[in-house]
Amino acid sequence: MRNTDTPETRSVRLLRVGEQVRHALSEVLMRGDVHDDVLASHPVSVTEVRMSPDLRHATVFVKPLLGTNEAAVIKALRTNTAYLQSEVARRVNTKYAARLKFLPDESFDEGSRVDSLLRDPKVARDLGASDD
Repeated sequence: MRNTDTPETRSVRLLRVGEQVRHALSEVLMRGDVHDDVLASHPVSVTEVRMSPDLRHATVFVKPLLGTNEAAVIKALRTNTAYLQSEVARRVNTKYAARLKFLPDESFDEGSRVDSLLRDPKVARDLGASDD
C-alpha cells in the first residue's frame, strides 16, 4: 500500500487533532475534574494546541483568565500532566497518547505591545504621512 499523505493533508490532520485535544482539555478544566486548588480557583483558557507531526507530542498554550497568577497555573498544570494526558487519551482517539507540554500563551501580550507601539504619537505621525 502506497502512502498518499501530502503535506496539506498532514497539516489538516495535525490541526484537527490539535483542536480535539484543545476541546478535551478545555472540557476537563471547565468541569473541575482536576483536583487542584490553584486550577479550581483560576479559570484557564486553552488557546491553542500544536501537535508534532507524529501526533505523539502536544504543545498546549494556556492563559489564565484575567492573566493572574500565570506561573502558579502553569506549575499546577505541569504537576497534573499525567492525569490530563490520560483524560485526553480517553477522549481523543489516536494511536498514541500525546505527551502534553504546557506553555504560557504570549500572543496576547505581544498583541498589546504592538498595539501600544502603533498608538505612539511618533509612529502615528509617520503612518499618517505615508497615507498621502
